[in-house]
Amino acid sequence: MSPIEFTDTQRYQRLIEISRDLASTLDLDGLLRRIASNAVELSKAETASILLYDEQNDQLYFQVVTDPENETIMRGIVVPGDSIAGWVARNRKPVIVPDVHKDNRFFQNVEKTLDFKTRNIIATPMITKGKLIGVLETLNKRDGNFNDEDQETLMVLSAQAAVAIENSRLFQQADHIAELVHELRTPLTSIRTIAYLLQQTDVTEEDRMSLAVTIQEEASRLTRLTTNFLDVARMESGRAIFTPTKLDMSELLRECVAISSHKAHEKDVQIMIDLANDLPVVEADHDKLKQVFLNLLSNAVKYNREGGSIFIRAYPSATNMLIIIEDTGFGIPEDEIPFLFTKFFRSQNLERKAEGTGLGLSISKFIIDSHGGKISAKSKLNEGTIFTVALPIKHT
Repeated sequence: MSPIEFTDTQRYQRLIEISRDLASTLDLDGLLRRIASNAVELSKAETASILLYDEQNDQLYFQVVTDPENETIMRGIVVPGDSIAGWVARNRKPVIVPDVHKDNRFFQNVEKTLDFKTRNIIATPMITKGKLIGVLETLNKRDGNFNDEDQETLMVLSAQAAVAIENSRLFQQADHIAELVHELRTPLTSIRTIAYLLQQTDVTEEDRMSLAVTIQEEASRLTRLTTNFLDVARMESGRAIFTPTKLDMSELLRECVAISSHKAHEKDVQIMIDLANDLPVVEADHDKLKQVFLNLLSNAVKYNREGGSIFIRAYPSATNMLIIIEDTGFGIPEDEIPFLFTKFFRSQNLERKAEGTGLGLSISKFIIDSHGGKISAKSKLNEGTIFTVALPIKHT
């Protein structure tokens, strides 16, 4: 399909339409994809990507690429400060690079990772109220080189995008604060009640010790809640950074089992592991995957029966590494399975068995999805639950 040609009037009219569209979108991922798609349309380019700026770590990382397959690979990769995008972020100025291979700022890892040939780039900063949000990169003009008109158009789009992204983040932040306040009420109420009881003169020493243990448990619950909320906030605001490396999945799974074994032993739950020989390489973030498998193992122990079992299997399929965690626990009703990975959802069948935040599985799903994988669950009441994680295999 040939690119659309715009007159100046049509171009400005299109920018107005885009501005209205972006202003009405609060879902961050959807918003970023619209921005990248609009950049391709307006500049008549082959592809575009959005890099977000992490102010806390002073890092610029890929968040969205117009090609979904490439996005899976690129998402979360941090670019050097002396790259083209890094220069734009640091100087807060746009740049047109007619031939990237003659510019020593070109980040060649992109070409090597994607097997994608880049000819030329136009990169523009996304800034609102003096705050750097990120960089919009548009690659490979379909006909010739990018020009000053393209730069002017994309600067307007970048300014619109920066405002829309910041609004989306503020909306999500307010939403998360409301949710956090609601969830904090229960443990805080418990601590307040215990503090009152500890002041009573007729409380025995044994009761005081018991109440002190309860305070410790509620404080731990508060810590888990706030940690999980921070994870969700980072992920949903696009601030989660992934650092992929070549992983030995066998080593990672054994590490997670070793960490989980103490809690399993306390409940007399046996963990059995069966890993295929010579498991293939997976390109993934070690700490993020560790978080996923520790969460799945924690749930498998927590919602298991005394003297129950957990089975972990890992083996390759044609395109994926499959990791299966099966338990002999209480199980989940079939009609609740579709909601398992929803924020704050807790099965009514398990809610009284053990405490939880209802965030662990939603965080796990985000992490696996961001790796281009899939996580799913099957369960039967009074028989147990099976979680399956499929991760793309890195072919070398």
